[in-house]
Amino acid sequence: MSGPRLRVDTPERAGLDPGELRLLVDEVRGAVRGEHPWAPGAVVVAGRGPVIAVQEAVGWAVRYTAYDAATDRGVELPAAARVPVSVDTPFDLASLTKLFTALAVVQQVERGALGLDAPVAQYLPDFRAMARHGVTVRQLLTHTSGLRPELPLYAFSSPRERFDLLRAEEPVSAPGTYRYSDLNPLLLQHALERVTGRTLDVLLRDGVTRPLGMTATGFGPCPDAAATEDQRPPWAKARRGMVRGEVHDENAWALGGVTGHAGLFATGRDLAVFCRTLLSGGSYGPARVLGPDAVALLLDAPGLGFAVDQPWFMGELSGRGAAGHTGFTGTSLVLDRATDTFLVLLSNAVHPRRRNPDNRVRVATANHLARAVRGV
Repeated sequence: MSGPRLRVDTPERAGLDPGELRLLVDEVRGAVRGEHPWAPGAVVVAGRGPVIAVQEAVGWAVRYTAYDAATDRGVELPAAARVPVSVDTPFDLASLTKLFTALAVVQQVERGALGLDAPVAQYLPDFRAMARHGVTVRQLLTHTSGLRPELPLYAFSSPRERFDLLRAEEPVSAPGTYRYSDLNPLLLQHALERVTGRTLDVLLRDGVTRPLGMTATGFGPCPDAAATEDQRPPWAKARRGMVRGEVHDENAWALGGVTGHAGLFATGRDLAVFCRTLLSGGSYGPARVLGPDAVALLLDAPGLGFAVDQPWFMGELSGRGAAGHTGFTGTSLVLDRATDTFLVLLSNAVHPRRRNPDNRVRVATANHLARAVRGV
């Protein structure tokens, strides 16, 4: 059975309250204003069923040329040189990349090439630390491997040194204990590439983005993307200057930009297609990338790669099995099977430099979408 394609239409046609959606858009518009905005620019896409009821772009894809630490301000480009955000602007997805890696893993589980409860060492026998602790594929997907959050792979110039460091990494807590870690999807990437003989970028292109028509989604370089950070110590881990079109994450950058935990760029419309595909049981138009049972593996609590019912960024959408994720650059998506709704929020919140995470805009927009369903 084909999954319905998205179309842009009115909130009423989507079964959503237009007043709440106006408030949702107002939240995003307000977040990009002022001297220290939540983000210089943002795109929000939201809808229900096959209808996109909100598709709004605000602010700047490129506003600053540098960050001035002395004044704690961005060095602004002349108005004529700034680049406005459009609904077609690609953004660095950061950790939303993990969702695509998880989907690729479950595709291989569905085909019998990977076992969810198989030890990782079955596919990566040279990763001896994983073998010693009996870490499973499921534990990598659910962040219960016990691995630390990250390794300083960016500090090593040799690919062999970086690989050996990852291969020798021991869990810092007992497997089965939740500890969010970028190392989990990195190990999943290695397992996928060993099992299939194809690199992650090829797997995602051939197995996800191409069949779904997500032509604006892929690993960098992506020269038209929104800019991210004036990256340099002490607030960053590498000295790269103003980053645009290359992955923001330092480890992903050091590893060549194609990694399981970060590196993808996409537009809001493409991510709406991704959400619609999962809400439709794995199909979109004539394409099917997963079966309904495999989609349930991803989205049912506790989720495989996806976070489930997390009010700290899902707001009032959480509580009935909503699934999604956030990204460090200022990105997030939520899909709620109970109401057949989706919310994509993309921003360059780290432009011109990273700040402490602020989830208020994510929560506020999610609340308005939840109320838009209830208010109908």
